[in-house]
Amino acid sequence: MKHFALIGAAGYIAPRHMQAVRETGNDLVAAVDINDSVGIIDRYFPNAAFFTEFERFDRHLEKLKRAGHQVDYVSICSPNYLHDAHIRFGLRYGADVICEKPVVLNPWNIDALEELEEESGKHIYNILQLRLHPSIIALREKVANAPADKVFEFDLTYITSRGNWYYTSWKGNQEKSGGIATNIGVHFYDMLHWIFGDVRQNIVHIHTHDRAAGYLEFEKAKVRWFLSINADTVPADILAQGKRTYRSVNIEGEELEFSDGFTDLHTVSYQHILDGKGFRIGEARTAIEIVHAIRTANPVGLSGDYHPFCKLPMAKHPFR
Repeated sequence: MKHFALIGAAGYIAPRHMQAVRETGNDLVAAVDINDSVGIIDRYFPNAAFFTEFERFDRHLEKLKRAGHQVDYVSICSPNYLHDAHIRFGLRYGADVICEKPVVLNPWNIDALEELEEESGKHIYNILQLRLHPSIIALREKVANAPADKVFEFDLTYITSRGNWYYTSWKGNQEKSGGIATNIGVHFYDMLHWIFGDVRQNIVHIHTHDRAAGYLEFEKAKVRWFLSINADTVPADILAQGKRTYRSVNIEGEELEFSDGFTDLHTVSYQHILDGKGFRIGEARTAIEIVHAIRTANPVGLSGDYHPFCKLPMAKHPFR
């Protein structure tokens, strides 16, 4: 049995990590979050120590270490801009690290962390769960078996509606979250790179507070993408069904269905890591380079090969 500590226990993704630790037969011994709305821990590890101050969490882990009960893994579900610092903490402590995406916000952060990883002898793993989804694996195999000169036409649309709270939270602060493309899109960019190869072109058409859209060209695909957190961009027929989320992955005019199977992918990811087959931090580099380029690009507007949703009316920031 391995022992885990969790940084960022109150976020929406943390329960998937708790579930993954339990379902792989391991134990969560300590968790920390500045927010104390963490009753979900009772469902998985009611005996875990919990702290709202990082210093006390640090002291507790050090006491465990000196008593011969060192934590094996530090799992990180904290806000994006804190990942780098929390990964460093885990390595200094002497544990392997499992970090939610985006593993960091900037490509050069990966360089520094890989140096620390080598010095510490410990590993940094990133949760890249789409690579483990059966439908995505099947698509990758299809692309690999296609003629060498085949370039696929691909449209990615992902709308996950968020209320006004989003703009008050760290997620609405680009310096802390990296913006929409980073916060809700980074795992899709990793998926695209994993399937279609290296990036050849990266054009941003729109990048505002509530949406981002652009064109990515890979070795094996031309991709038009659109991401949004605004419910007004959800197709009317979907809204009429009472749904506020819309996901479409269209390749060569055919819809790729991969809605099912998401809830268990964190457990699969943890098992891969425990089996020595996890995705190391270097594997996230291309996706981080893509989102950094999107974040720093000057949008070109509605020119070239843009996603059709780009024509939707723009919305004002609710607090500006």
